[in-house]
Amino acid sequence: MSKDPLLQPYQLKHLTLRNRIMTTSHEPAYPEDGMPKERYAAYHAERAKAGVALTMTAGSAAVSKDSPPVFNNILAYKDEVVPWIRNLTERVHEHGAAVMIQLTHLGRRTGWNKGDWLPAVSSTRHREPAHRAFPKLAEDWDIARITSDFADAAERMKEGGMDGVELMTHGHLLDQFISPLTNDLDGPFGAGSLDSRMKLTCSILDAMRQRVGDEFVIGVRFGADEAQNGGITPEMGLEMARVLKASGQVDFFNVNRGRIHTDPAMTDMIPVQGMRSAPHLDLAAAVRADTGMPVFHAARIPDVATARHAVASGQLDMVGMTRAHMADPHIVRKIAEGREDDIRPCVGATYCLDRIYQAGEALCIHNAATGRELTMPHGIARASARRKIVIVGAGPGGLEAARVAAERGHDVTVFEAAGEPGGQVRLTAQNPRRAEMIGIIDWRMSQCAARDVQFRFNTWAEAGDVMALEPDVVIVATGGMANTELFETRGEPDGVISAWDLISGDVKPSDHVLVYDESGDHPGLMAAEAAANAGAKVEVMTPDRTFAPEVMAMNLVPYMRALQDKEVTFTVARRLLGVSRTGNRLTVTVGTDYGSSTRQAEYDQVVVNYGTMPLDDLYFALKDHSLNRGEVDYEALIDGRPQEIATNPEGRFQLFRIGDAVSARNTHAAIYDALRLMKDI
Repeated sequence: MSKDPLLQPYQLKHLTLRNRIMTTSHEPAYPEDGMPKERYAAYHAERAKAGVALTMTAGSAAVSKDSPPVFNNILAYKDEVVPWIRNLTERVHEHGAAVMIQLTHLGRRTGWNKGDWLPAVSSTRHREPAHRAFPKLAEDWDIARITSDFADAAERMKEGGMDGVELMTHGHLLDQFISPLTNDLDGPFGAGSLDSRMKLTCSILDAMRQRVGDEFVIGVRFGADEAQNGGITPEMGLEMARVLKASGQVDFFNVNRGRIHTDPAMTDMIPVQGMRSAPHLDLAAAVRADTGMPVFHAARIPDVATARHAVASGQLDMVGMTRAHMADPHIVRKIAEGREDDIRPCVGATYCLDRIYQAGEALCIHNAATGRELTMPHGIARASARRKIVIVGAGPGGLEAARVAAERGHDVTVFEAAGEPGGQVRLTAQNPRRAEMIGIIDWRMSQCAARDVQFRFNTWAEAGDVMALEPDVVIVATGGMANTELFETRGEPDGVISAWDLISGDVKPSDHVLVYDESGDHPGLMAAEAAANAGAKVEVMTPDRTFAPEVMAMNLVPYMRALQDKEVTFTVARRLLGVSRTGNRLTVTVGTDYGSSTRQAEYDQVVVNYGTMPLDDLYFALKDHSLNRGEVDYEALIDGRPQEIATNPEGRFQLFRIGDAVSARNTHAAIYDALRLMKDI
């Protein structure tokens, strides 16, 4: 038996959990028609197969029709969910893991203009800023109906084979009743006392227990400290835990701190890169010490050392590593095999949640197989024959191509013009808050080193250099260079610099800086932050109706905290039309897409963020020497079949380009390009 605290079994009621590592409830937005179908099951089964003790699904499954999902959640109020839940649980149980689901009513944390167009309901008439629905005050019949809905949903989950359910209060309807900040009701469920504010939660627990019996596991996820004046205090949070324990219906607690009603509050509750790891562990430990109840917790516990400390020090019974398992679902297996150094790190980019807030599905910024378990492998199979692969470019796409090719057993050589690997990721990591991004590169370099990939740094590869190696396959991953042309113009405006120039430190900020952001992604705000930190007066301008539309909720928060206390202004719906020199200053002409008006203004420096233009000279120099002339069989790529186009009989190798060498996209796209191409070569 291992002595590792993380690998010790844990007895939860009748349920034996094989170790102390779990994924907490989260919604990756993979349901189809509100049902957790094959993609959903495959996602959780992968983590179970690799050793996680407990995988918790759905953050959160909706129990009522007037709690329409804010993103693609499971609809636990439909009977048709039962066979899909059964399929999921059987897939997880097959690999020895337990599986539970989180149930909720969102209350005001949703919208009225979706689903069945029913009014939102809450204990307050005030809307939640994040979701903007003004709710109706709950009536007695709402309370009775919702209580019954929770019991119905719990019964469905038991019928589907779940090991238990987690009742979600934090920030959702039940918490809206519990918090002094959001209960405006009179009467038995009103604001008068903690007991009355908790009456709905306790009534629902009683109703659920009557339906599912004593052997079924029921837990509660709650915020034991709202960290806001007038809200739930730590002392009140401990009293809440005592009330829940005294109910006799609760088998475990999952403890949070903070509120989730705004983007900044959510970010403090679920920290992103550059923020402290495990910031709420002390609160979870306090609840455990006070009540003696089993306590689960997750909030930026990204690495094994932090997780091990949380369990070994007696602060948690089960440690949640949810985003970490999106980066690497095989964490437990690698711990057990003594391969902790092999774990793909979570870099805290929170691309997973950004995607959800853009109405997409959760994806990991540097594990392109996560969420694609039906089509993409987490483990790379050996190829039937060894081939010689040449890769040009050691950015994230090139390194992923090298890693996968090496795992396939191929002979791999990588050319890189710079002295170090990383490309745009290394540039990004120069911002101290985003320094963890370099983990994307460092992990791949270690994987490549373990597989004898040959690197040639400080080498600007020409076509002759590549062909001299007599490759079977050439991958052009040369990325792009910052584009400073303006929309639909030809040539660069006079005197402008790129966002990269400021981020890298190659150009120092002037006194009055315009950051003109056409792309709306991280580099524009990074450049603004660099200029503001240097003491410049900064204006961020965009032709879009909102600034930085590609930097979603939680990643935007640290930028705003860094910029709003400095002299930074934001101008939306204005397009930069031209720039000219006037002495030592730059005169800009500004227009708008909404009319013909223009104006002029002066700045000391104009910074343009408008994506990249592909560095594709090498690709075109090699094209006529290749078997496929660079052509990609898209159907084969999508279907997961090898590339077999051979339109040039005189060609000597297959040629492909990936990432920004094709077009300006992002890190995940470059890595996905590489994985789905190279896994079949």
